[in-house]
Amino acid sequence: MEEQYETYQKIEEPKKKKGFMTPLLAGIIGSVLTLSLTPYMGQVSDLMALEKKNEAPLVMEETKESSLPIQQINYPSSNLADMIESASQAIVGVVTIQERNPFYSASSQPTESGSGSGVIFKKTETDAYIVTNYHVIESAKEIEISLMDGEKTSAQVVGIDPLMDLAVLKIDASLAPATLSFGDSSVLRPGDSVVAIGNPLGMELSRTVTQGIVSATNRTIPVTTSQGQWELPVLQTDAAINPGNSGGALLNTQGELIGINSLKIMNSGVEGLGFAIPSEDVMPIVEEIIEKGKVARPYLGVQLVNLEEVPLPYRPHLPQELTQGLSLFKLKKIP
Repeated sequence: MEEQYETYQKIEEPKKKKGFMTPLLAGIIGSVLTLSLTPYMGQVSDLMALEKKNEAPLVMEETKESSLPIQQINYPSSNLADMIESASQAIVGVVTIQERNPFYSASSQPTESGSGSGVIFKKTETDAYIVTNYHVIESAKEIEISLMDGEKTSAQVVGIDPLMDLAVLKIDASLAPATLSFGDSSVLRPGDSVVAIGNPLGMELSRTVTQGIVSATNRTIPVTTSQGQWELPVLQTDAAINPGNSGGALLNTQGELIGINSLKIMNSGVEGLGFAIPSEDVMPIVEEIIEKGKVARPYLGVQLVNLEEVPLPYRPHLPQELTQGLSLFKLKKIP
């Protein structure tokens, strides 16, 4: 044991004592190490090759994990909740007020007769303009607008179009927090995602959001208006629309107004059949209403009557061979 200890001392401190034993021992130890490791050199070589082979995938895996936060940063540009939060500022409640009952005192409060929705679509220095359905405000004596912050204000009727079931109202511009821009409904296709925002069943459920798709385009629905029967052009959607949603917004995923929610089929057993007036039909009408206060439509009226119903002063002007039945044509024009 003593001799072995001295030998290790000589290797660790070669400068203290020089001799031919130092190179000899170094050669012997080197040979021993070489002989000992030779059987394992193949395995070491294989391990080094495997490590080199796996080097690229390991780097790629690390890059993939670090890229996740970067992808998440890009998502907010198309975040649906952000879009809805912004668009909802331009959605209002439209409440119609009945005239006071003359049998009660003049101090009695007027009562609500109905409610619907509306969209602020234009704003000037003095006025903010709201589009809604005509049937929402029909026969109303007063109209009250409920804004997003809960404030209420009275509205004036700018003009109406009963055939297209549209009306334009205005309020003070200082009360309007935001407006919605019109989108192009003509480019919509069945399957496009849409969002409806409105006040179903009254103001207690104000600014309710429902989501769906465009079910069909270029539909027409027969409706009865104060000016007669009409074929109303509509978009069909399966986004939930209920009483109170009338006059509200149908939006595309960019937050653009592409329709005014107007009606739904409520037959028993029917689900998901809602309809909105396309923006391509809404825009020219509301612009004309703002400019002229009404929509002018020339038309040709045709009336069929029996010969016996023709007033006597007109009979001499009838063809002599006409003995029964009559087609009486009248030209009518709205200036």
